Amino acid sequence: MMTFDQFDVSKNADGLLPAIVQDANTLQVLMLGYMNSEALEKTQATGRVTFWSRTRKELWTKGNTSGNFLELKSLHADCDADTLLVRAIPHGPTCHLGTRNCFQTTETEGFARYLGDVICRRHAEMPEGSYTTKLFLKGVDKIAQKVGEEAVETVIEAVAGRREGFLYEASDLVYHLLVLLEQMGCSINDIERELAQRHK
Repeated sequence: MMTFDQFDVSKNADGLLPAIVQDANTLQVLMLGYMNSEALEKTQATGRVTFWSRTRKELWTKGNTSGNFLELKSLHADCDADTLLVRAIPHGPTCHLGTRNCFQTTETEGFARYLGDVICRRHAEMPEGSYTTKLFLKGVDKIAQKVGEEAVETVIEAVAGRREGFLYEASDLVYHLLVLLEQMGCSINDIERELAQRHK
């Protein structure tokens, strides 16, 4: 359990801890808030990200009014122990303006990770009528075959120099590869770890 006294808040004039909120799935930065000891404790106790409002001088749990809660996944202190990284799952838009984040970055950033999470849920729930469900029902052989087919089509478009067709087929390839990763009990995180180890 992370406690407020682990941090050095002396650098901040108001004695609060800046808390950067990041989407736990896409890694997109969503917002910046501030926490005091009560906010940190409540966040950990309830699993919903709670801040200290500097204007209202009170605790506020993100989503209490809008219903757009931030579901806590993990907390991380920075190297100087004066800033907090909050990884959370957003349930709805994070910004009060109705956008996914407060920084007006593109909504597509991190979408491959988001799609990987959707595929994981499809595998767990197996909803009827879903193409992803149909793939899982057919098993690893069919999914692997689709990855192979999409890889060939991607290569054909690349060799022909057709950028638009290449992007279309490459997107099909990535989707089917994400399904195959899930079928094999893997994820984008595992790919990143493997690549990072090779890079070393």
